[in-house]
Amino acid sequence: MAKQKVAIVATGQTKHRSRRRDVNISEMVYEAVKMALDEAQLTPKDIDAVVIGNMDHFEGINFSEMWTGIESAPGYLKPVVKVATGGTTGTSLALYGYYAVASGMYDKVLVVGWEKINEGGATTGIVTAFDARWERPALAGALGPLAIMASMYMWEFGITPEQAAKVTVKNRRNAANNPFAHLQQPNMTIEEVMNSPVISWPLRLHDCCPQSEGACAIVYAGERVARKISDNLAWVKGVDTGHYYTFGGDDVMHKYPAAKIASTRLYKKVGIRNPLKDLDVAEVYEPSSWAELMWTEALGFCEYGQGGKLLDEGVTEMGGELPVNPSGGVIATNPIGATALIRVAEAAIQVRGLGGKRQVPDVELALAHGFGGSVWADLMILGKEP
Repeated sequence: MAKQKVAIVATGQTKHRSRRRDVNISEMVYEAVKMALDEAQLTPKDIDAVVIGNMDHFEGINFSEMWTGIESAPGYLKPVVKVATGGTTGTSLALYGYYAVASGMYDKVLVVGWEKINEGGATTGIVTAFDARWERPALAGALGPLAIMASMYMWEFGITPEQAAKVTVKNRRNAANNPFAHLQQPNMTIEEVMNSPVISWPLRLHDCCPQSEGACAIVYAGERVARKISDNLAWVKGVDTGHYYTFGGDDVMHKYPAAKIASTRLYKKVGIRNPLKDLDVAEVYEPSSWAELMWTEALGFCEYGQGGKLLDEGVTEMGGELPVNPSGGVIATNPIGATALIRVAEAAIQVRGLGGKRQVPDVELALAHGFGGSVWADLMILGKEP
């Protein structure tokens, strides 16, 4: 049982781009941290602890967290914890920061995720996660497993490439309303997606997320101090995480068991009986267009095999019953160490009504989802009330 309730009191993001050559790592991280601290009207000395992380094997730098400047900056001579769990790093950071405050150990915690790939690359880094003898030659980093998922999904449920293409069209259009998003393409069409080059069948170029550089920061505060910082809060209603791994060829990855198990537990904790009806918005980590359809099923928004129908009926559009990824999602912005943390930040922005053109009206409950590791899932539900 948590010793105190926890709220997100501020968020900050950089403008995400394919390359941020105008800044080094510490300067880029500073942009997001300054935005969050300025919003909360806090200084580094007001923060009790810092949780930081990224996909450091993409950077090609040993102990890349030391390059953020946080360890040595004035006012940060306090606990600094590094977290790295693959693609879920961002939500793992968010969960760790939440637990640090909920435990009663700290009242104010700063959480920071970032990615500045430099001359490294996502594929060369991710391929090391797979078994060297049986999996690595065929999986080619992240795209191989995502293509296997899409193939299994299409074969079992009859989902079409056109339905997957609709996810890209929806999310790139949403991203055009988000000043921080990397790919802002409001006029992209299904035909453009379908005519883009095949990367790993059935994934085409526009079915895939970009490789971005950027940073995100969140400030958590416990109930003892939260209302003194802000009267516009996003309270953490509950969190859960699920870990799952098998060899790729033996898997049912397209049914995403980790998310199914974790979301079932989380909904029970929060008192959600029908997520489609009870949630107001969802920020879902979709590394490919196909993944968003699969994830909406695993998260209980619809039955297995109905993700395409859900989108066809407009349910997950901005004006639908449960908008998914009003920020544009991962298919538009993907600074990997920060990607899942952005899902939490964007969910908080929706609850706090600060989304501007990407704001969904009257949000009371928002779901944030992180995907990565070995098909892991991290989940957080935020609400207006504690």
